Amino acid sequence: MTHRQFLETRISRLEYQLLRPADQGPVLVLLHEGLGSLDLWKDFPAQLADACTAPVMVYSRQGYGRSSPVTLPRPLDYLSQDGPQELEHVLDGLALGEVILVGHSDGASIALAYAARQDPRVKGLVVLAPHVDVEPASVAGVRRTVQAYTRGDLRERLRAYHGSNLEGAFRGWSDTWLNPDFATWNLHTALPLIQVPVLAIQGHEDEFATPAQLQTLAAMVSGPCRTLLLEHCRHFPQNQARTRVLELIDEFRASLDR
Repeated sequence: MTHRQFLETRISRLEYQLLRPADQGPVLVLLHEGLGSLDLWKDFPAQLADACTAPVMVYSRQGYGRSSPVTLPRPLDYLSQDGPQELEHVLDGLALGEVILVGHSDGASIALAYAARQDPRVKGLVVLAPHVDVEPASVAGVRRTVQAYTRGDLRERLRAYHGSNLEGAFRGWSDTWLNPDFATWNLHTALPLIQVPVLAIQGHEDEFATPAQLQTLAAMVSGPCRTLLLEHCRHFPQNQARTRVLELIDEFRASLDR
């Protein structure tokens, strides 16, 4: 893995890493979950680059990891507006050509929202445990996480990854999902605008969503969509079903070249 670098955008300073030269093919761009960061992907980016023999770029969104802090509260449409706009700044700032977006959870939602903009650089999407709307299971999962943060050791475990961004990262995520006005948030108008191929993967025991997320996604996108519900897997398929997920992404990437 290359050393951590920083990209200055028009509104923030974002940490990122690029594995393998970007000119070796479509770049797999990783978008982390709502409490994630560059470092919280751990060794997944390196294993993905090796499995696909392809460049991988991973970054921390504003308010996460070692990127610039964010002002709270986040807008309730962050996943469908600010997040995708920031992604565009990253793609432009790094002068990336063809990309395949690989998003997890909230990062998957951002990837879907960005693909709806029909940027020709985006050749395909891999979404892991995506959210296309708000379910009671999602809110319940967030409430349990808040309890683990306030009463357990989650706060200290996350501090190692977010440092001074800890409260902004956590509250920006939890306060959004628990806001009653966020209950109506969805990507239903965006999904029909997605024309590129989609690979959607979810764990059968996902504690933040039901299989309805995959069903809605497959029914509403305009392009080809393959969905997989993995047994013995929860909200982090890239960790809990690592080997299978790497194989699936490599197969998907290769299919885009045909």
